[in-house]
Amino acid sequence: MTVFLSNPDGHVEVPIYHHVAVAIGTRQIHIAGQVSWDENGDLVAPGDLAGQVAQVYRNVAKALHSAGATFHDVVRITWYAAGWKKEMYDDFIAGTRQAAREFDLPMPPVAGKPTLLGRVRPSRRPSVIECRRDPRVHGFGAQRRAGS
Repeated sequence: MTVFLSNPDGHVEVPIYHHVAVAIGTRQIHIAGQVSWDENGDLVAPGDLAGQVAQVYRNVAKALHSAGATFHDVVRITWYAAGWKKEMYDDFIAGTRQAAREFDLPMPPVAGKPTLLGRVRPSRRPSVIECRRDPRVHGFGAQRRAGS
């Protein structure tokens, strides 16, 4: 499967950002929302947003691998954060950078900026962060090509 990233002519170009992602292939994978639980269902990094973000990436990596995909196949990320405040952004980015050191993350992680949605009230779960990924793959060993 190939993902083409581009910026339309006459549209503002933002560093490390693409306005359009076109996924070509016949297979879609939908990964359920992932939180910072370990394999036993225990919360990883309580009270540490960066640690929770990194754990979410670890869980997503397992899910992608089980479906024959990689982070390079992901075309959309939606993050949900309980009690989000803009002061949390640096910790969020620190968790993403930790994951980039552990995995082959494209930077930026997908076309465009990941969507980050703050929740007004915390979830019933003790985790602060959750994400959904939408990879598109065609067969195994899918490749990603960046456009302009």
